[in-house]
Amino acid sequence: MRLAFMGSPDFAVPALRALHAAGHEVAAVYCQPPRPAGRGQLEAPCPVHRAALELGLEVRTPARLRRDEAAHAAFRALGLEVAVVAAYGLLLPPAMLEAPALGCWNIHASLLPRWRGAAPIQAAILHGDAESGVTIMRMEEGLDTGPMLLREAVALPPRATTPWLHDQLSDLGARLLLEALAARPPAVPQPEAGVTYAPKLAKADGLLDWRADAAALDRRVRAMNPWPGAHFLHAGEAVRVLEAVPAEGAAPPGTVLPGPGLTVACGAGALRLTRLQRPGRPAMDADALRRGFDFGPCLATPS
Repeated sequence: MRLAFMGSPDFAVPALRALHAAGHEVAAVYCQPPRPAGRGQLEAPCPVHRAALELGLEVRTPARLRRDEAAHAAFRALGLEVAVVAAYGLLLPPAMLEAPALGCWNIHASLLPRWRGAAPIQAAILHGDAESGVTIMRMEEGLDTGPMLLREAVALPPRATTPWLHDQLSDLGARLLLEALAARPPAVPQPEAGVTYAPKLAKADGLLDWRADAAALDRRVRAMNPWPGAHFLHAGEAVRVLEAVPAEGAAPPGTVLPGPGLTVACGAGALRLTRLQRPGRPAMDADALRRGFDFGPCLATPS
């Protein structure tokens, strides 16, 4: 099948590789333009860009699409049967959504209509969902509102993390995409009930508020790593929490309790912080960090 692939981050790479390995004709790969990265701030291509070059595929990196009529015309000129979209990062205007004969198909990392939006993987963990999954949907102008072609669930273990679920759904999305392209199943409208949204994350979403329940803070730590990173503020620093587990304990929120690691009283229960990272420093076990850094008797709660 002649198609275009549109994606940018690591999540999309398995799908691109699967399409190429299956013998589909990838006419062009669209991804985000190279951006400054690393200490030297040198421009670096995104993961999909690197994979496409490795596979010898044409790469296009428009900075915007909505009002770029030349880009619309170039896309139509590809003569596509379908376009596959996986975490591309740019909204497709109607002129592009309607150009491929079978439309644009999106690999979405949730069981739609739950968790439409930009951060479905983190949202599933943050809210304690029992399962997540992938939906292959045909795109329309609304935010993840299009009809569904295939979907498959993945059970979440009790201590699932964003990196774990990311990798599970990335591989599942590649497999489901090939199945959908082979079978071309009928599109089924999404249910009207059960719609939830997962907005784009900001740095502030990683801030730990000790007044919350320990179980909720544990989920936040597992959901927000590696980005935006779970953290708390102490002595003018944003200290990252890389690993934590719920613990027993009761005291005013923010109180540092006795015991291994750095155990902090929460609104209900306590959270034992086991691996931490100060700004500009290497990650350390909490016990080792406490030997050289005084957290005092209490950690501040956000104002």
